[in-house]
Amino acid sequence: MPGIPSDLRYSQDHLWVRLDPATRVARVGVTDFAQQALGDVIDVTLPRPGEAVQAGQACGDVESVKSVSDLIAPVTGTVSASNDDLGRTPELVNTDPYGRAWMFETEIDPSMVDEHIAVLMDASAYRGLVGA
Repeated sequence: MPGIPSDLRYSQDHLWVRLDPATRVARVGVTDFAQQALGDVIDVTLPRPGEAVQAGQACGDVESVKSVSDLIAPVTGTVSASNDDLGRTPELVNTDPYGRAWMFETEIDPSMVDEHIAVLMDASAYRGLVGA
């Protein structure tokens, strides 16, 4: 398994979060572990800008040749951007899960940022979860 980036936080649902400390915007994507388990990704449905997402709730899905899996929001906030490239090239999830295949960005209430990030795993804990 390729490395698990140490600058990210991870959810139990195999999504990663990269928080921009200056803007409090969280960029979210699917982990390499998850994309390997899914197999070849053929479609991605993402939340749209302006939509509210709630941590622990489904906010989209990823369809592969094996199954359809819900995207479970790792943080609560308002979607500020969705990666429209995934509509045209969903296979990016398989080839670049930590880069070009980011899913969406969420603005988190500044008073809740620390709370949301604290419940996510660091790279070491995520390695333990996936047995890496």
